[in-house]
Amino acid sequence: MQLFAELLDRLVLTPSRNRKIALLVAYFGVAPDPDRGWALAVLTDQVPVRISLRRVLLEIVGERVDPVLYKLSRDYIGDTAETVALLWPEGGVTESAPRLAEVVDAFQSVPRGGVNALLASALDRLDARGRWALLKLLGGAPRAGVSARLAKVALAEWGKRDVGEIEEIWHGVDAPFIPLFAWLEGRAERPDPGSKPMFRPVMLAHPIEESEWNGLNPEDLVAEWKWDGIRVQISAKGDDVRMFSRAGDDISAAFPEVCSAFAGMTCVVDGEMLVVREGVVAPFNDLQQRLNRKSVTAKMLRDYPAFVRLYDILFEGEDDLRALPFDARRMLLEAWHGRRVPRQSDVSPLIEFATFDELNALWGGARAEAIEGLMLKRRDSAYLAGRVKGQWYKWKRAALTLDCVLMYAQRGSGKRSSFYSDYTFGVWRVGADGARELVPVGKAYSGFTDGELKELDKWIRGHTVERFGPVLSVAPGIVLEIAFDAVHRSARHKSGVAMRFPRVHRIRWDKPADEADTLVTVEKLV
Repeated sequence: MQLFAELLDRLVLTPSRNRKIALLVAYFGVAPDPDRGWALAVLTDQVPVRISLRRVLLEIVGERVDPVLYKLSRDYIGDTAETVALLWPEGGVTESAPRLAEVVDAFQSVPRGGVNALLASALDRLDARGRWALLKLLGGAPRAGVSARLAKVALAEWGKRDVGEIEEIWHGVDAPFIPLFAWLEGRAERPDPGSKPMFRPVMLAHPIEESEWNGLNPEDLVAEWKWDGIRVQISAKGDDVRMFSRAGDDISAAFPEVCSAFAGMTCVVDGEMLVVREGVVAPFNDLQQRLNRKSVTAKMLRDYPAFVRLYDILFEGEDDLRALPFDARRMLLEAWHGRRVPRQSDVSPLIEFATFDELNALWGGARAEAIEGLMLKRRDSAYLAGRVKGQWYKWKRAALTLDCVLMYAQRGSGKRSSFYSDYTFGVWRVGADGARELVPVGKAYSGFTDGELKELDKWIRGHTVERFGPVLSVAPGIVLEIAFDAVHRSARHKSGVAMRFPRVHRIRWDKPADEADTLVTVEKLV
């Protein structure tokens, strides 16, 4: 457990992607089985342990720590696991720290009534760093800056394999991944996923740069709309159908009606998940109601009907089509879809154009049609894993910007836990009494430098007017120029609107808060 705790601690404090990979590679080389497999499961959210951690902690912490001290500390630190880890008294237990596998086994088999005692005992056997790692494991949210994709890249580097090989068997091997590690160490054959539907690494586009246009010929390209949903892959083998995100996460449970539409088929298809009503694509906010769900209700299925718009076909039956040029795959996709006609789906239409001037005119109208932009694909492009330069391009519409006023600030997590780095911002509207008031329209966590963060943090501490636990309300004084992709109606916000992908474009130290934008301006962009 201590070795895993050290890894997790260093990952959180390491911003560099390459350094994170190096830390994982080193850990895989020294940690024993099955500990390293369970560590991999923690980082990729596959640990089969779930307890009501918040409730249990409230019950056991009160027995060991003064409640006022705990509340004040939690408000200051901003993270429950870190607060408990630091405040938990040293128990004087002489037993050695438990191994990671021992912890997972114990919490998998503990009866409901024994969780409190087991957790308290485990915390007693660990130091502060070990306690923090344990609570992150049980909470299912380590926030170590390690995606499933990055973990697979580290595995590939450690085992001297191509990451695509790992991607194609990942969902056929369960935690703690002992057959996977045996293969990567050369002690066993590559695990056989058998008849399970597998994820295949997706092909990605890169943003087109101004300098690239001169090297392109309209005759060599096809164009499609860039729909505002999420990229998905549907892999079907008979009645076993799975849906994966572009990162390879299994999201089948969130979209059962689409998965069932592909039952009885054997294929792997690539497309965009949307919410569609009567043939009209709904705003991304509607799709968000379906994302990250372990199950969906009948009301959710009815109110937010999922629909997949297909772009490509990778496998038809057992035939691997990825080496074929795009034009050939497109013909096969259209023919296959015409024969099978799976419900809740269609084929994304191609856009006819003869010149880039024609295409530019279409791109200019994308926002009016609530479309993200255009995709350009070479007719001769094979389906290659990753973001292959010069094959597929994405041409997104330009970002919108508005001047908003900082309203609330909250401490960040990890290396930002000592800074107020999470910002809620708003715009002006005329209230019921005729006076101007600020109403929130979104939150932003990025877009500023470390130096700017320190300046903002200092200003926030000096201009706090009210505190709500870890959240501070500040006087209107800082104007943030916010860049965002779109704005939509939202019943969750007092303003009635919310932004899509908001980020801080720049800090308008020069602009008075009274001159920030109004809700009327925002509503015109819906």
